[in-house]
Amino acid sequence: MITFILADLRRFWSGALAVVVLIALSVALSVTVTLQERAVRLGSARAAEKFDLLVGAAGSETQLALSAVFLQPAPLPLMDGAVLSRLASDPRVELAAPVGFGDSAYGHPIVGTTTRLISSLSPSLSEGVMFARLGEAVVGSDVALSTGAEVKPMHGTAEAGGETHTAIAYKITGRMAPTGTAWDRAILVPIRAVWQLHGMHGGEHHDHDGDEADAHGAANPEQDRHEGHEHEHIDADAPLDEHFDAQTPGVPAVLVKPKTIADAYRLRQEYRTGTTLGVFPAEVLTRLYATLGDARSLLLAIALGTQAIVIAAIVLVTIMHVGSRRRQIGALRALGTPVRSIVTLVWGELFILFAAGIALGIAFGYLAALTISAKLAASTAVHLPVGIVFDDLWLVGGFAAVAAIISAVPAVSALRSSPAAALRA
Repeated sequence: MITFILADLRRFWSGALAVVVLIALSVALSVTVTLQERAVRLGSARAAEKFDLLVGAAGSETQLALSAVFLQPAPLPLMDGAVLSRLASDPRVELAAPVGFGDSAYGHPIVGTTTRLISSLSPSLSEGVMFARLGEAVVGSDVALSTGAEVKPMHGTAEAGGETHTAIAYKITGRMAPTGTAWDRAILVPIRAVWQLHGMHGGEHHDHDGDEADAHGAANPEQDRHEGHEHEHIDADAPLDEHFDAQTPGVPAVLVKPKTIADAYRLRQEYRTGTTLGVFPAEVLTRLYATLGDARSLLLAIALGTQAIVIAAIVLVTIMHVGSRRRQIGALRALGTPVRSIVTLVWGELFILFAAGIALGIAFGYLAALTISAKLAASTAVHLPVGIVFDDLWLVGGFAAVAAIISAVPAVSALRSSPAAALRA
């Protein structure tokens, strides 16, 4: 029986190939959507695991998380530096690290922070040593710059027409180990160097209601030049000062690592005021996942609709093909071939095409998800794991069950007429 089916498929190989490709493309769409949505959820959740609590100025929770955790460019209002001082001295806080944004170099964001945060993200450097002076920097694992290289910061980004700062050039002293986060693509420098570069001195607090910070809370470059800060020389050899008091300049965000879970919830509640905002990045991602889930449902509905149209077209073509072979089927029945053998013959021929299309579609979908994840990881540095899990077997089983049922339609239609009528056709 198998030999007969394969021989028949070889006779009509071009039509069989077209059917397989159509099925594969429709299945691949569903597989790609399913795998990619899961990869985004897992990758972003793992990237946010390293950041327990964020504290920033009152505003958008989502934007605060995207800017501080995933380093997405956006203007953030500055929070009073006294908040950082209180967090740093709070006995419930193990780590309170400020982050300052706004500059970039070679397409990588420059982030001002502290050595303790770098050590928290990467307990040991993969290369070199930690920065110890204002003019030194540590790069993420994906930054293609070697230790000893100099980095001239640019305000904003090259795409946005940013201008290069002339007051300082950072010297790279070390490289972090891979973290699987967006910080793998960042250039990390002392936060006080960022403050000085943008003319932010102790005791100053900027209200950005009408004059928002460009790109992540750094001061406006036009304002810098008008005040003369752009032409000030910064002492690159000055030692680090990571002590923060009430006179500390404003910051767009503070990354906080509480000592206990209970402390985390208390701190978040305390800093959800009219002027500050405390958020758990994981909670923000949960809301984003709900949105992704809605988009996934819509895309899956479109994919299933596409599959229904493809299946309907294939069934119609198959019924026409079976109709053109009525004489052959009638001859088999007249010669005493059992009905179940004829049904198996017709059913098996179509089911093999469906099975081949499903297998090819799963392979196409998996490769497409890998390609998309690789491109997203290259631009965000967030590792997006693509994999097939046990629950996906239900999806494959559903495809196979539908294929088995649909394949029976032409098989049943082949028996509608008597052998004599079929031979006269």
